[in-house]
Amino acid sequence: MKRFAAALLGAIMLTLSPAQARDRWTEAQADAWYARQPWLVGANYTPASAINQFEMWQAETWDPKRIDYELNLAQAIGMNTMRVFLHDQLWTQDPEGFKRRIDEFLQIAARHKIKPLFVLFDSCWDPNPKLGPQHPPIPGVHNSGWVQGPGMAGLRDKSRYPAYKAYVQGVIAAFGRDDRVLGWDVWNEPDNGADQYPGQDGKEPLVRALLAQVFDWARDADPMQPITSGVWIGQDWTPGGKGSAMEKLQLGQSDVITFHDYSWPETFEGRIRQLLPYKRPIICTEYMARGNGSTFDGSLPIAKRYQVGMMNWGFVDGKTQTRLPWDSWQKPYVMAEPTIWFHEVFRADGTPYRTAETDLIRRLATSPKGIVPDSAAAMAPMPTRRRR
Repeated sequence: MKRFAAALLGAIMLTLSPAQARDRWTEAQADAWYARQPWLVGANYTPASAINQFEMWQAETWDPKRIDYELNLAQAIGMNTMRVFLHDQLWTQDPEGFKRRIDEFLQIAARHKIKPLFVLFDSCWDPNPKLGPQHPPIPGVHNSGWVQGPGMAGLRDKSRYPAYKAYVQGVIAAFGRDDRVLGWDVWNEPDNGADQYPGQDGKEPLVRALLAQVFDWARDADPMQPITSGVWIGQDWTPGGKGSAMEKLQLGQSDVITFHDYSWPETFEGRIRQLLPYKRPIICTEYMARGNGSTFDGSLPIAKRYQVGMMNWGFVDGKTQTRLPWDSWQKPYVMAEPTIWFHEVFRADGTPYRTAETDLIRRLATSPKGIVPDSAAAMAPMPTRRRR
């Protein structure tokens, strides 16, 4: 009976017409949602025991004890959100089991006062995702097991698109009215070429066309949380500017504005200023690559003054090996560790990589919105104006 009810609900969701889909939020709706949130600060989260989305969520490698331990570390330093990647194949394989594990994750996160932003699709790294046991980390290489979703074969085979619609609308039907969820990041870096892997000709137009549908499917499911997709690569994100067709789609369809930046503080602030004219809440959903000039010390105080939410890449050092820099794909760090860690906040045993960073996160997270404590103020320049 339960399976029949679930199937009936899925059929109803899939027959919703575009006329029934909710509109993109107005600026006022987006601002009202953001006003109810604390200053958002967190990380992109994969437990140390998982190399990618599959190992995080598959029943055989699901590790709630490790997740509880690590989210306790996050709560202790004032983090209140996590950006967490899902995958369409997990839904296709076992939707009920996948939903149970998402619910268990949300129970754990709620105990630690953390609301996740869920990512539905991803254009980064391996374009040939396969369920089942995942290969071990490649020694000395950054993020050597991360997989795209749906991947190149899935993009090219349009007969699979109804399954992607069922995935998007099934997950959002289950959790789109759940106040434990922060929002829906429908596609991570859709115009990322993932150049480390050959055989991806024609990828961008396929992704762009599918992303437009994903926005529609997500709105058809009518979540109470915001829908977004973050811009990351271009140089001009201003309204009416020279942004790409993909960036204009993302910025034009997102309820709240999200972006990535892994560069110096002055560049980070410049990107925020490009996005202010949209008059919507802004969240940086990826930053912090120490060797690239993006640091907690440099970016967090700027973001706090502008009331921009922040989610750094990486949390606890583990199988993703993202303490190693991007150039490890060309020169693996097998003989010696890098001079400084690229990403990550904690070592595998729960000790901070740099205590000054976790202290800074805690001070900023516990201070009033828009206010930077004197102890952090010297770390970044004062912006000339704020979003509100």
